[in-house]
Amino acid sequence: MRLVSFLPYILVADERGNIFEDQSLRVVGREGSFIKLLDAKDFIPLPKGSDFFFLPKRTAVGYNPKTKRIELSTKGNAVCVFNAPAYTQTALAAWIKQPDAPVLPLFAYTAVGWYKNKFYTTALRIDPDIRQDVDQFNQNKVISQTKRFLKKYPNNRLVKHLVHCATVYLCPAARNYFLNRWEAPLPTSPTCNSRCRGCISYQPKDVGFCSTQERITFIPTPDEIAEIAIDHLNSAPNPIVSFGQGCEGEPLMVADVIAEAIKLVRKKTQQGVINLNTNGSKPDKIQQLIEAGLDSARISINSFLPERYKWYYAPVNYSFDDVLLSIQLLRQAKRWVSINYFVHPGYTNSPDEIEALHKAIRTLKFNMIQWRNFNIDPDFVGEPLKLEVRAQTTSIAELIQQIKKAYPHLYHGYFNPGRHIMEQYLY
Repeated sequence: MRLVSFLPYILVADERGNIFEDQSLRVVGREGSFIKLLDAKDFIPLPKGSDFFFLPKRTAVGYNPKTKRIELSTKGNAVCVFNAPAYTQTALAAWIKQPDAPVLPLFAYTAVGWYKNKFYTTALRIDPDIRQDVDQFNQNKVISQTKRFLKKYPNNRLVKHLVHCATVYLCPAARNYFLNRWEAPLPTSPTCNSRCRGCISYQPKDVGFCSTQERITFIPTPDEIAEIAIDHLNSAPNPIVSFGQGCEGEPLMVADVIAEAIKLVRKKTQQGVINLNTNGSKPDKIQQLIEAGLDSARISINSFLPERYKWYYAPVNYSFDDVLLSIQLLRQAKRWVSINYFVHPGYTNSPDEIEALHKAIRTLKFNMIQWRNFNIDPDFVGEPLKLEVRAQTTSIAELIQQIKKAYPHLYHGYFNPGRHIMEQYLY
């Protein structure tokens, strides 16, 4: 996607959520709690399918080219975007928070601006895969297909659950399942052994914000799982089925059920990829799934520094060393391992995080980094992690390019890859 040659104007919003530009100020970005100047090269046209948010009790700030200073806007609240899938944020939206400002819900708050009838944002497309592009979905067709699937699988509770995901939450993975293509979700676990600060399916009532979707309330049987997985793997283009979704807890909590389901699937078909999205907390269960026929795993990591990992995940009866051991077991078995790496400007590109990432790549030898945006209020995460208020010497975009150059064997993206990618990069 082409870059721009100018600095867009900031966007502000009134109390009713009406968004307009403030032409006295240009967009600035944020890394952690540090507000930084941006260059024209930091911007791309806003991707289709991105969502706008106005931020209550947060005053917009921008760069005044006349005074050559960063100043508060007098015209409204700050505005940001939650970029479409496949895009990694490179700078957060900048604002000054009022003392009584509420904690923001679980989204990624990326800088956005306006110039000559177009919106621009600070992000880069990290994955060319179109599987979740907004123009790939016709919701009327999705609804029609859900009705057909309900008739085809009248007694399958998992299908009924995915209908809810596809029609209420508009989950791209669930919608792709009903459109019989690419990656299909297989949520399985109502429980979890992490207490993630940014969990999208469960939040304590006193935290100040709510989860963005409901968690599955039952454990599908191996037969229910296998029934839909076999058909998808045999009929969909570039097929993947994935345990571990946003609408569940940790799939390793029901590893026995998953292992039996994988065995049933592989008795009927060798097509496609069986994937596990996981926190990697139970190495013994990872080994069980490897032996059952698991092809790949995506391990979620906010930081390769143990104390920062512990703050975010709040692990229950497991340690960061267990996660590392799970990665090692998968690689020893020559299974594909992706790191679901939470990107937060000012945090991910801090010197200690960069050093820890390099060490992890060299020692763990995983196959892929999925540069996913960290969906959390920057003010909520900054203080507990003791992030320094300073400009980082390496930007997010520069970090990604450095890692690509240093480790050409690594695959980079946003989505779980199909077999055609795995065959190229698996070693």
